[in-house]
Amino acid sequence: MSQHLISISVLGLMFVTATVLPVNMGVLAFVGAFLIGTFAAAMPAKAIMAGFPADLFLTLVGITYLFAVAQNNGTIDWLVRLAVRAVGGRIAAIPWIMFLIAALLTSVGAVSPAAVAIIAPIALGFAARYGINPLLMGLMVIHGAQGGGFSPMSIYGGITNKIVQKAGLPLNEMATAFASLGVNLAVAAGLFVAFGGLRLMRQSARPAAAPQAMANGVMAMGHPFNPGVPVAQGAQIFGDAEAEAGREERKTIAHDPDALLQSGGAAVSGAPGGLYQYLTVAGLAALAVLTLYCKLDIGFVSLTIALALALMAPEQQKRALSQVSWPEIMLIVGVSTYVGVMDKMGTIDFVGHSVAGLTSPMMAALLLCFVGAVVSAFASSTAVLGSLIPLAVPFLQQGSDVSAIGFIAAMAVSSTIVDVSPFSTNGALVLANAQGVDRQAFFRKLMVYGMLVTIIAPVALWLVFVVL
Repeated sequence: MSQHLISISVLGLMFVTATVLPVNMGVLAFVGAFLIGTFAAAMPAKAIMAGFPADLFLTLVGITYLFAVAQNNGTIDWLVRLAVRAVGGRIAAIPWIMFLIAALLTSVGAVSPAAVAIIAPIALGFAARYGINPLLMGLMVIHGAQGGGFSPMSIYGGITNKIVQKAGLPLNEMATAFASLGVNLAVAAGLFVAFGGLRLMRQSARPAAAPQAMANGVMAMGHPFNPGVPVAQGAQIFGDAEAEAGREERKTIAHDPDALLQSGGAAVSGAPGGLYQYLTVAGLAALAVLTLYCKLDIGFVSLTIALALALMAPEQQKRALSQVSWPEIMLIVGVSTYVGVMDKMGTIDFVGHSVAGLTSPMMAALLLCFVGAVVSAFASSTAVLGSLIPLAVPFLQQGSDVSAIGFIAAMAVSSTIVDVSPFSTNGALVLANAQGVDRQAFFRKLMVYGMLVTIIAPVALWLVFVVL
């Protein structure tokens, strides 16, 4: 067996192992890079470590640290309360508010499961209280989180844009961002109609007492709820987002949905937004301006803003660095390092030329979209983006009819929209927080929907972004 086939087989074994066992795929990837690089490619350790993506590492640490600071000081919860109060008594608007909040969180740097963990308990609490289909509400949250996932400030967007830029392919950051938002928004609209959204438009909310379990300060998942203490629950909860779904769903912290509608309530962080919250929002806005328009490095800028906010309340933020999503970062940089070893070995070119030789570039693009969707439904979306996009580089650089920008958009959305699967963390979080449902029946509905998305989405996205 050639060294190229060995490295590809090891990559596949990593996906399987990380899916079956609660082992971080980043650790597997680092070890794989060492073993394959040393024994299959005879590379020195220095050459192996040259593939470590220092810029991507800094980006991931910066934005997840900033998000942890914003979560700790109550800004995220404050923004959620403001958005939910804005709907008044319009029940039909609540699923869309949840969609937009989830999209906003991921667009400013939250990993997708972190956004779902924050919003899903609130959303599904509303669903149970006001008779909204829980499947509709849960899917709106997931598609919202995925819809905002490719902004230039986001985790997915940062990974994808750096990979494309490193490969020397045409880069259009906003094309991928709007493609993801547009597709998920269209799917959400279809779900809204299919699962009773039109009925909700004729229904209005009536104030009601909070559920007894919440009133007693005890949540369905066994966590105490203390309305006077900001709850740190963002990106720091999550490690390998898909492979560790079973453990992560039990770590979710739920919120009291009714307290969010009370004008004088103190659901989390107590009072209306104060100076610290306003400064945090200003910091997030500054991050967007400085990175999008001034073209400053997002990692350095986010760390600078996070440090400035932490210095304003050092006691409150002393845990923020430990809340950074280190397992997720380990996964991403580990896979990137392994792909770097494959690149130095010539495996990326080997695969690209082999795929292009077996079929037309158009069919090769479709095949890679399918592989991305299927693998991501069970494994990590971030790992898929880091490993599959480089495989397409050779045939995209050959001057084929396949648009690089269109393919990247199709590949990116195909690999993330399938996170509605109950085998992914997003799907598992929705399943865990659904109230008043038959768990087995709800699981089957999520699984069927996930299977349909995995089969249909790659073809539809390929047709829209690659063929047309």
